[in-house]
Order: sequence, then C-alpha cells, then structure tokens
Amino acid sequence: MKTPKTISSAMQAMTFSRRVTIVGGLQIGIGVLLAGRMTYISVAENERYKLLSESNRVNLTLVPPRRGWLIDRNGKPIANNKTDFRVDIIPDRLEDKEKTIATLAGLLSLDQEEINRINRELEQAKSFQPVQVATGLEWEDYAAVSVRLPDLPGVSPRQGFSRNYPTGAAIGHLVGYVGIPSSEDYKDNPDPILITPGYRLGKDGLEKTFEDRLQGKPGAKRVEVTARGKIVRELSSRPDVPGKALQLTLDIDLQEYAARRLGPESGSVVVMDCKTGDILTMTSMPSFDPNSFSDGIGVSEYGMLREDDHVPLLDKSLKSLFPPGSTVKPMVALAFLEAGLDPDESVTCRGSLRVGNRAFRCWKRGGHGRVDMAKGIYQSCDVYFYHFAQRIGMNPIALMANRLGLGQKFPIPVPSQFYGTVPDPQWKMKKFGKAWQAYDTVNSTIGQGYMLVNPFQLAVMTARIATGKEIMPHLLLNDERKPAKLLNLDPEHLAYVHQAMRDVVNGPGTAGRAKLPVDNVELSGKTGTAQVVNLDFGRGGSDVAWKFRDHGLFVCYAPFDNPRYAASVVIEHGGGSGSAYPVARDVLTYLYDREKAMNMLTAMEKSWGGTISERMDRKLAAYRDKAELEKALSEGRAEAPTTADSEAASSAAGE
Repeated sequence: MKTPKTISSAMQAMTFSRRVTIVGGLQIGIGVLLAGRMTYISVAENERYKLLSESNRVNLTLVPPRRGWLIDRNGKPIANNKTDFRVDIIPDRLEDKEKTIATLAGLLSLDQEEINRINRELEQAKSFQPVQVATGLEWEDYAAVSVRLPDLPGVSPRQGFSRNYPTGAAIGHLVGYVGIPSSEDYKDNPDPILITPGYRLGKDGLEKTFEDRLQGKPGAKRVEVTARGKIVRELSSRPDVPGKALQLTLDIDLQEYAARRLGPESGSVVVMDCKTGDILTMTSMPSFDPNSFSDGIGVSEYGMLREDDHVPLLDKSLKSLFPPGSTVKPMVALAFLEAGLDPDESVTCRGSLRVGNRAFRCWKRGGHGRVDMAKGIYQSCDVYFYHFAQRIGMNPIALMANRLGLGQKFPIPVPSQFYGTVPDPQWKMKKFGKAWQAYDTVNSTIGQGYMLVNPFQLAVMTARIATGKEIMPHLLLNDERKPAKLLNLDPEHLAYVHQAMRDVVNGPGTAGRAKLPVDNVELSGKTGTAQVVNLDFGRGGSDVAWKFRDHGLFVCYAPFDNPRYAASVVIEHGGGSGSAYPVARDVLTYLYDREKAMNMLTAMEKSWGGTISERMDRKLAAYRDKAELEKALSEGRAEAPTTADSEAASSAAGE
C-alpha cells in the first residue's frame, strides 16, 4: 500500500504564489493593452473621431443652384424660378416604406395615381437617388411634414426654387423642360449635386442645349441635428451662384398670341424679322406644359399627350415635314425667270394638263383660261406651272429652292431639326435607283411629290424672297451678326414676283380675307394646299376624317413696299389654305395693333372653349374619367354607357 504524499504548508504557499503571479501578469498585460489602445485612440486618432462625432452632430448639405433665366428680346421672362416648398424621399434612409407613404398621403392629400408613381419610382431609384413626393406645396402642408420628421426617417422636406414657365404650353417645344437627373446622368457625371433633392437639369429644348450656362453653382449649408436627424439650428451657409441669363430674339407676347390664335388646330406659326433674321416667334401647337414635366408629370397627363392624334409632343415648326404645296410657286417663278422664261408668255388652263398617260388637274376644275406668270401666282394656277416646268426642268428649280433655304439645316441652338427634301434627278437616282420622270417635275413644281419642308424653312424662304438677301435666322439676341449677302437675283425678277404676291391678298388673288385691318400696311403672301390623300377625298370639312384632310399653308411678309416681317403658317389637316391665312393675318395684325388683335382673339377663344390651359385641363379631366370608366368596366364595377351618354360626354368635352 502506497504512502500518501504529504503536502506541507510551504508547498501550498509556493503553488499559490505561482498562480497569483500568472494571473496578475495577465491582468497587467491586458491593462497595458487597454491603456495603449485608449492612448492611441485619444491621441493618434483624435482628429478622426472628432470628425465622426462632428458629422453626427452636424449635417452638411448642398443647396441646388437657381437656374439662369431665359428672357425675351424685351427682357420679359420666358423661364424663371419661383420659391418652392417640396418633399422628397431618400430611399436608403427609408425604414418603413408603406407607413411613410401612407402618412405622407394623408398629410399632403395625395391621390392614388401619385401614390402609385412614388412606389414605382422608389422601386426603380438607386439608393442615393431622391424620389419626389410633392412640389409646389403650401406652407401649411410643408410645415405639417416638417414637424413629423422624427417619425418619418428618409423624408426630406426642403425650401428652394423650382423652374417656372409663365406662358406654359405656348413655349413648350422650343424651351423644353428640366427634370430630375437619371442614374445614367449620375453615371456619366458622379457629381454629388445630381443626387441632391430639388436639383434639376435640362432635358430638352434650349434648357438642354444651354445646360452649362444655365445651371449655376450649388451652395452649401451646415446645420446642427439631433441623433434622430431633427434640425436644431443652422450653423453656417454658403449661397448658391445662379446660372447666367440667356436672352432670346423671341417676343414672348407674340409667341403666346400665336399659340392661342392657333386654337384647337394642329400646326405652326413662325415669324422672322426681315432686317435682322431674328426669330420673333416659333410656335407649335398643340403642345405640352413644361411646368408639368419639370414638376414630375403624372401618368394620366403623359398618357393623354402620348395618345393624342395631334401629336402634342412633336415640334411641328422644326420636326414636322409637309409638302409645301403652292407656297413654293413664287420660288419656282424666280427659277423660271432666271432660266429665261418671259413672264408674259401664257398657257390656257382648262382645269387639267396631260403629262404622259396621266391628266394632272388644277385646283380649279373649270380652269383659269389664259394664264401668264403673275396670274399663275396670284390665282395659283397649277396648269401654268405644270406646263412651263417641263420646259425649264427640275434642276434650276431645285437650285433656287436651296438658295432660298428649303432643304437646309440652319445654325440655330436647338437639339435637332428635320431639313426635309428638295428632290432632283440625282437625288432620285441615289435614293431609289430610278431615273427622274416628267411627272416628278410636275409634282414637285407645285410643292407635292417628293418635296418636303418644315414651317421654319418656309419662313426663311419668304424672308429671302421679300428682301433678295440671304437672311440667316438668329435665336440668340447677342449673336454675332454679319450683313446679309445678296442672293444675286435680278431686281426686276424680284419686283415682278413681289407684285404678284401682293395681288394674292390685295388684288384678284386667292387670299383676299388675309388683308390686314391696319391702315397703310399691305400684306403680300401666297396660299398653299397640300394633298394628303386623293384630291376628291381629302379636301373637305367635318364629314372627312381629320387625318385625311389636306394641309393648309400660307406664307407672307409685310409691309409690301418695305418688308419688315416674314411669316409662315401651316395648319396640319386644316382642309386647305383657308385655315391658314386668317391665322397669319391676325398674328401680323398683333405686331401693328395689339389691342385690335386681342379683341378678335378673345371672341374666338370663347367659341373654342377657353384659353389653352383651360382646354387642356378639361381634356385631362375627360381623359382621366375615361380611364377610370374603362378600369371599372374591366373590373365589372360599371356598365357600358349608352350611345346617348357617349354623345353627351363628347359634347361636354368639346364645349
């Protein structure tokens, strides 16, 4: 049996001392490590943690800059800025999306369409990209959101400036609009200002072309906040630097008048200064309200614009191409004269002329009888031009058309313009691989067939015919101007054509009702009707579907003896020139007697159902009602309306 080991008190004391030493050493080591770490944090990284602490206490935010104004030739605002209260959502700061949106909907009275838009944009937005909830708020609504910020993480109410277009739709196509930067914009230019709520950049028109000039430089603001983000006080701020103003050649009052005078028609009015080339108005209607796009256009409003057969999203002054019809006959006459044709040489018009195996008809079925060049212009006899164009050929006509501005692209600061077609034998061979035929010449010489122009080109053509100079259009008032070169047209030829154009309005011509109600000012012009479909079918009134009616055109200048203004008017599917020259008459009248022109317009607008904005508001309401009815029908919540109900609704919408 083994003897148990005896443990003495000395051995126990030695074991205890060793354990104490080990534990004590560990404790001292840990203490040294902690002290070293604390020293490192408090000394070596003092600045870093001080900055982090400060960033929790202080928020530094960018302030979107005010955009530079667009002003007209008289200093009146075309696009300016207005004080704005707005609310945005920052997606990566949002905690409870459904609750937050429901709260905002109640506070700001958002309809279901707006709620759907917000949800859709939140799904599509990047985490950093702000989503607009509402803009243009009243102070009470803005304050109601602001006081609830502790309960609404991710919500950003702000006071700033938003873009404003005082004349609305009258200027939409030319000026364009601003909008929220997209993720592609940020990818191309990762500037923090692009993800700042309230910042807008140019998306179309002049707003886009001159973005660098108009955008300005952002400001900055430092504010003290609580741990939950509530603002305590503003510490400091740096003001923004507004963008530079841009002065245009437009007369915004004339622009608005022309837009209103077009009424419910689809078309364009362009007016130029014959002495300087300044564009005084370049109107396209129907149009869109750029304020809607800048504020964030709703689904219903955009759907209404997109589905409208009058295509309000298309700039008809620069991007719609039309057969010019008989408006080119003064140009063709100049080509004839330069080619050596005697203006007194005549032809008998019996209502048509056979070319090959086809009869080309004149607009006047009974014919014009004996027709010389002057009568061919002021009575717009097609047969005269059919006959002599075959003798002269297409090349001289095409060359003259190009000299006068047709088929040309002009150096004006717009995103794009369509320059159309001035056909000739070389063009047809290149385009279609086919030889030019006599019927091609006959068609083109009266502005049909392959020939296509935009209304802006027609105005330039008219200014050049009126002055005999190579007038170049200008849209910026401070553009460098060079004296217009002479076109080297024989003054006698010009005088002959001028007199014939004067007789169109003031003599035995086709536009007697275009005479200006202004003393001592005579208007010279040329009517035009461009076929869309067969002559027997397209020319007509309300019994013919709108899209099948002929286009109505008119070009003019005034005064006859000292040209100052040149204009073109195109009414899409207007049924003929009778829809165009009354518009030109009233627009030119406005330049000489604004009160008289406004009195005439006010009476007409009553019959059309009000101003542009009133008609657009009513149309949008009808569109929304229709969409709601279709939705209710698809869900079985409503019955289809009777024929009488539909007719009553259509009548109400058109009042």
